[in-house]
Amino acid sequence: MRAGERAYGTLRGEILDGALGPGTVLLEVDQSVRLGVSRTPVREALRRLAADGLVEPTARGTIVTAVSHADIVALYELREALEARAAALAARRRAEAPFLAIRERLQHAPRLLAEGEEGLARYFAIVDDLDLAIEEAAANPFLGGALRSVQLHSARIRRLSRHNPARLRGAASEHELIVDAILAGDAELASHATHVHLHRSLTHALASATAPAA
Repeated sequence: MRAGERAYGTLRGEILDGALGPGTVLLEVDQSVRLGVSRTPVREALRRLAADGLVEPTARGTIVTAVSHADIVALYELREALEARAAALAARRRAEAPFLAIRERLQHAPRLLAEGEEGLARYFAIVDDLDLAIEEAAANPFLGGALRSVQLHSARIRRLSRHNPARLRGAASEHELIVDAILAGDAELASHATHVHLHRSLTHALASATAPAA
């Protein structure tokens, strides 16, 4: 793997996981030493992260962008439009095998969610695979590109629920409903189930984001 690709992947993962929080200053020299690469790959990585909207240049240096209350609302407005439509298209165009496999994996979600960080990572891997299966079943490359952009920023917000077992269990049940609707070929139900899931996720995300201030 190229040094620039490795630096980008590491920094991107740390931002999405919250290890590099909003406002963190990312100086080229510091990151090159920490990551064990020269400054050129770090500079390349920071340019890509800026294009992703995860960092921005300032007078102090490149900093990790914040996710405001308004950002969360705006993101979920877009997610609802894109993901509800994608789920409806997936229900009409799907091949059953990928969704049957995901449904089988989702049945283990309660156990995974009780296994700490390792189980949580495995659960989120199922969710990521469901997103990919829906994108592929929808078979619309323009919609797929928009979904991938939105999901990148959604990953930052998703960590707000990492330590809320009740919300995670609820989300797992909601994902099962979406999968069941797609398998049944019911586009309207798939869209509605996605809408319900996103509404509940938004409510929790907003509550979690404002809890420290309270």
